[in-house]
Amino acid sequence: MDTMKPPVETIHSMGEWETRELGEKLGRNAAPGQVYTLIGDLGVGKTVFTQGFAKGLGITEPVNSPTFTIVQIYEKGRLPFYHFDVYRIGDVEEMEEIGYEDCFYGEGVCLIEWADLIEEILPEHYTQITIEKDLDKGFDYRKITIKEKEAADRS
Repeated sequence: MDTMKPPVETIHSMGEWETRELGEKLGRNAAPGQVYTLIGDLGVGKTVFTQGFAKGLGITEPVNSPTFTIVQIYEKGRLPFYHFDVYRIGDVEEMEEIGYEDCFYGEGVCLIEWADLIEEILPEHYTQITIEKDLDKGFDYRKITIKEKEAADRS
């Protein structure tokens, strides 16, 4: 029986450019059907990371957080990019109304901000990215943790 936990990678970003660069690297390596979740408090750099991710996918149009529209779809990169911000989701049923399954299980790549709010509908496997501040290490410092998650990890 294989009891190995999926790997965890920790990156220490010293500024916006490093956070954006990490997002760009992940975007360049993203494959169809991948789902990334983005966890972090307001103002930690989720949008900066996402802008880099989109650039890595070859998306040149402006990328902003879809706080009020829930999902923004970008189709002019090498893969369709579904950018969710579920901060204002009141109920998981709202995700069903916008057709999240077509995005989660389609040919594009998803990045979901505040995904901990909809954990029960996330796919069996996804990549969780957590961004945290540590003011003791400087105003611009961010600890970014990347972890492959499986359904069994959710308990």
